[in-house]
Amino acid sequence: MEALLAFAAALLALRLAGDLLGRWRTRRAPQLAAWAASLLAYAVASAALAWGAAAGWDEWAFRVYYLCGGLLTAPLLGVGSLLLSGRRWAAPVSFLYTGLAVGIAVAVPLTAPVTGTSIPEAQEHLELWPARLVAILGNSLGTLAVVVIALATIRRRPVGNGLILAGVAVAAAGSAVAGLGAAPTAGFIAAAALLLYGGFLYSSGERVLLSPSRRRADRTARRAASRPSEG
Repeated sequence: MEALLAFAAALLALRLAGDLLGRWRTRRAPQLAAWAASLLAYAVASAALAWGAAAGWDEWAFRVYYLCGGLLTAPLLGVGSLLLSGRRWAAPVSFLYTGLAVGIAVAVPLTAPVTGTSIPEAQEHLELWPARLVAILGNSLGTLAVVVIALATIRRRPVGNGLILAGVAVAAAGSAVAGLGAAPTAGFIAAAALLLYGGFLYSSGERVLLSPSRRRADRTARRAASRPSEG
């Protein structure tokens, strides 16, 4: 049951990430791409969680989980907030950081083998430097960027920023209860993904379109409106 719940959370986050990516392709708003990447990382982390619950944790399941859940999700979320506020320098910085995170997750040796079905704790398998320290800094700075920008602009975007702040709080709570097992963690992942997705749409001025046919019609209307009129 824990594996199924984690897999369902992964599918939900993946679906929401795909929707944001489609909206980015239509509008080319850079924050949508960063937020799509953040939810995609959330989805992959949840898929690794499902794998660990179903088949038992091993080194590579843990590395994928730590990369996407521990190193990438919050920093990419912060990058989206920075891009929304007009700080274009955040995009190249995010590429550099992502490369560093992938290198750390793949190359840093583990201090102890990863086994069992319980969610592994990073301090039991990784040294503080560089893996855990980079994760602490990345998560802290990413969360700080989200919170500061959301609070600074909450009068302008009260609904969107409120949802984003709620999503960040739920995600943090999910990390705190990871020791309780995959099922509670998956529930927090799903709730956080939904809150963040709603916040992303409202903050970017996007319409909430649930049906694929309505989304296609909306994109067609936008393209038609952007074309110069004839005659």
